[in-house]
Amino acid sequence: MTEQVTLTLPPDEAVVLFEWLTRFNSSDGQPFEDQAEQRVLWNLEASLESILSEPFRPDYAQILADARSRVRDKL
Repeated sequence: MTEQVTLTLPPDEAVVLFEWLTRFNSSDGQPFEDQAEQRVLWNLEASLESILSEPFRPDYAQILADARSRVRDKL
């Protein structure tokens, strides 16, 4: 069974993140339209950092490489 990570965002952050993702994915990587978008990403990073143990493990480089391999589209 694969463990799941539950992400809970305040509604305002969810809307800002959705807007940024929508715009970013439909454009050529435009910079942030509003600093709030950057703040949401910083807050998301901090939230993940507080719950994940993998980044602090000595074998993190391998954990990261394996995760990327599993997520990456198959060629």
